[in-house]
Amino acid sequence: MRRLKYIGLWVLLLLNININVYAQKPNNLIKANDHLILLLDLNAPEATLDSLLKTAGIENPAIKLIKKGNYQSLKKLGWNILPLPGNRLRIDRSLADIGAKNGVSFQVTSGLPQTSRPGYPGEVLYGANNFARITVRELANGLTRFFMPGKQDAKRIILSGNFNNWSTLQGQMLKTDSGWIKDVRLEPGVYAYKYIINGYWIHDTNNNLKENDGYGGSNSVYYRYNFNFKLPGYSSAHRVVVTGSFNKWNAGELIMNRVTDGWELKLYLHDGIHQYHFLVDGRTVTDPENKIRAGNQNSVLNLGEIVNFRLGGYEHAQHVYVAGDFNKWKPDELAMKKAGGIWVLPYTFAAGNYQYKFIVDGNWITDPTNPHLARGGNEINSFISVKPNHTFHLKGYGNAKNVKLSGSFNDWSPDGYTMEHASDEWVISLRLKPGKYLYKFIVDGNWIIDPGNQLWEQNQFHTGNSVLWMD
Repeated sequence: MRRLKYIGLWVLLLLNININVYAQKPNNLIKANDHLILLLDLNAPEATLDSLLKTAGIENPAIKLIKKGNYQSLKKLGWNILPLPGNRLRIDRSLADIGAKNGVSFQVTSGLPQTSRPGYPGEVLYGANNFARITVRELANGLTRFFMPGKQDAKRIILSGNFNNWSTLQGQMLKTDSGWIKDVRLEPGVYAYKYIINGYWIHDTNNNLKENDGYGGSNSVYYRYNFNFKLPGYSSAHRVVVTGSFNKWNAGELIMNRVTDGWELKLYLHDGIHQYHFLVDGRTVTDPENKIRAGNQNSVLNLGEIVNFRLGGYEHAQHVYVAGDFNKWKPDELAMKKAGGIWVLPYTFAAGNYQYKFIVDGNWITDPTNPHLARGGNEINSFISVKPNHTFHLKGYGNAKNVKLSGSFNDWSPDGYTMEHASDEWVISLRLKPGKYLYKFIVDGNWIIDPGNQLWEQNQFHTGNSVLWMD
């Protein structure tokens, strides 16, 4: 994955401007104790780091030494240093020390973009379908029906898409008196598809949503919905729009439909925490059926799975936080609360794999109750999988001290994912996207293929890799 370039060329200009930081831009700017805060990804190119530090007023930074863990040049200039998991570094300094006039601080971060290969749409925050004629619809039994009208002279039509790994054998459609149909089971999300008519690939000409197929043509795109925005009443309104953090508060995009008892709009909405409100003929209206609010104007949706972080044994600690790759390892953002001698924090996650740690009075520790560990940069972190869709099993090896899983899903890390010994086997669950994966187990340092999986292929070391296909 390509790393995003640091946002930074305008930071010093903003330091001299009185600016309010909006909630829909939490990853770029924050108010925090009158300090300038920079989060540095030490895996970034030297030129990127050099440019960012100079923008923050640090002349001639010793980049090579900083990347190796020597921070003396920054400390001499008065910067506070805090190494973070994932080979990241947080540095901060009082705005008064660097001559800023306003009590506002800025956090500059880098992140990883979502990428996808042609034919396999990347993750999106939201989506709505756009058909000239509806040819894909949901059935009462939970299946999704694809319909190709006409084509009565065709001998065979195949429905192919990322949901069946673009198969040319599966997906044969049934001929009817008005066209061809195929019912498939889809989870909420975004899908690409085409039809194969007598051997020729064509996109759905009735679907206005398309994307590049990587071969000079187009794939049709379909969203399987999972959410319905509703606003009761307002029967005399002319136009009602829903807008939120998920669509960057675009006030002219998601126009709601008039229904008997009000207004509604169905769409796909990715798991996560979203703020939103309605615009009724231009007037802001919060959702009357949602009591969770952010300020006076925005309603809040928490979609996904709630994970309850718990840490016992530190009843005398003053401050306990949880941080992970899900919040860019910000150490002072997610404060845990003490309840009955145990520190707790519920947090809503989208489906995926995550690493995290607890910060107890400034000390970073792994979760003592979680047997699953993974490496992030130079650090070993606790590991969780939210809504996992595959469990790896290795039977036997009861005398092994340590068993790990490694493969193409984690760049063949020698530290792998630490598995848990349960009954007579070692197990770990992951959330994996559709596609092909190669993997091995590491038993007390020895790499072995999965004895319970007959699918394997040879590698350059002539030791073989196990193969997993996720549909």
